[in-house]
Amino acid sequence: MVVSTIMFCLFIVTYSDRMVYPDWQRMPEPALLWINTFILFISSFVFVRIQLASKKNQFKKIKRELLVIGFLAFVFLIGQLLVWQNMVNAGYYVSGSPANAYFYLFTALHGLHLLGGLIYWIITLRKVWNTNDIVIRKVKHTIELCAIYWHFLLAVWVVLFGLMLFS
Repeated sequence: MVVSTIMFCLFIVTYSDRMVYPDWQRMPEPALLWINTFILFISSFVFVRIQLASKKNQFKKIKRELLVIGFLAFVFLIGQLLVWQNMVNAGYYVSGSPANAYFYLFTALHGLHLLGGLIYWIITLRKVWNTNDIVIRKVKHTIELCAIYWHFLLAVWVVLFGLMLFS
């Protein structure tokens, strides 16, 4: 996560520097981005519930909630693709302006990180589904790491979305 944080911070710095040039044309704020942001908040909240259930060894609840996480992640990714499609249909191409390029870059990188999170989510899901008394401690650790990464993705999205929203 350190490398990802540094990478996103560097992109934020270059984004901020690039905004001052006269060819910067602000993009519209699609309503679907707000919905996607809400979906990420919900998924982070669900992960908090998973963390609490893990402390109480409520593995049935964890299994159910992890499936909800996967569903929300896929809904978010589909939402992002729909945002891209709507932006392209409205004439906001990657090559249209630097603001457009940064928008697509930020959302693509965030989406790739979310896909990486889904890989770890699958690993977590498999461990939870195959839980026995010997591996419970490892499963709890895996759940905790997955939750931390998910909360990190929310924080990154809030910063990026806020930056794009107010610039």
